[in-house]
Amino acid sequence: MKLSTLGSALVGLAVVNASAVSTSVEYTAVTGYFLQDEDATDASTFDYTAENFGLINRTYPADSKLKNSASLSQWERFHHQVLKLNQEAGKNVEYKVLFLGRHGEGWHNAAETYYGTPAWNCYWAELDGNSTATWADAALTENGILQAQKAHDFWASQIKTQNIHTPDVYYVSPLTRTLQTANYTFNNLALPKDSTPFKPTIKELFREGISIHTCDHRRSASYIKSLFPAWRLESGFAEEDPYWNGVEAETSDAQDVRSTTALNEVFFGTGGKVQHEQAFISVTSHSGEISSILRVVGHRTFKLNTGAVIPVLVKAEKKGKGVISGPTSTVAWAVSPHCTEPPVESVTACVCPSSAVPVTTALATGF
Repeated sequence: MKLSTLGSALVGLAVVNASAVSTSVEYTAVTGYFLQDEDATDASTFDYTAENFGLINRTYPADSKLKNSASLSQWERFHHQVLKLNQEAGKNVEYKVLFLGRHGEGWHNAAETYYGTPAWNCYWAELDGNSTATWADAALTENGILQAQKAHDFWASQIKTQNIHTPDVYYVSPLTRTLQTANYTFNNLALPKDSTPFKPTIKELFREGISIHTCDHRRSASYIKSLFPAWRLESGFAEEDPYWNGVEAETSDAQDVRSTTALNEVFFGTGGKVQHEQAFISVTSHSGEISSILRVVGHRTFKLNTGAVIPVLVKAEKKGKGVISGPTSTVAWAVSPHCTEPPVESVTACVCPSSAVPVTTALATGF
């Protein structure tokens, strides 16, 4: 039986512990600053380390205010341009540069490559692992560690040669592969004087799109603290994963709801005020979640390879007055049928063995 013929019924309400998409904030990706903004840039072959993070070599309006602009690097002048944008912005407008970094290769990525995407999605991804690897809340492979170290070395070179303005705030998804990636990338960097130390906030809403795959099931808060005791869990962070159940999958619309909520909190905080002093933001996250953020801000689709980074200049305009709020989300999640035994080998579709009817109950108990 082909799994694809079963369809996906919408059930229940979105399990998102946050406000719905707020119509009081309008996000816009400000283009013309990075190569990744341009349709001609091929995401599949683009190497951010060979292209200065993609920062375009150009002049800025802010250059005219700098007496020594000719002696400054492209990143130094871009920093001044962002400061100028915020200085001239209205009281409800905020500009931020988001450094969106995808985690390095995890064991779930390696397993999907090994089994093939159709078989991975309908059976193997619902298990905790096999006899040689564990991919529930997957850790980085050796290759994934090298990808994160590549990012570390590139940041180090940019600090040394470009005097790049390093992040004012660091956020990390709570899944193990992103925690490890952020640590390998930013820990022990020789940060510029007076820059923000690397002490990230672990933010639930920046996690990967929540599917029935066990790689999307996060470990406990206690486990996370045992790995990185100096890092901060955001307020209200639950001990156990409150969302993953192995049965329902978050839709793209539901994911965009939580991505918008996360951006609202990053841009305006809990009080709804502009925060110009925090203009450069690092978010270590996942391919699906970064794609969601790009959709929310209106950026073109740009799928990152494992370990890659995309900077995006974003304008946020708050409509109305007071604290940003909204009703509880009612965006539905979807039941995801899957096989109970390894599927028939196929490179194009998932085909369950005739004796294994697709079900909608979790195969693995998780953590």
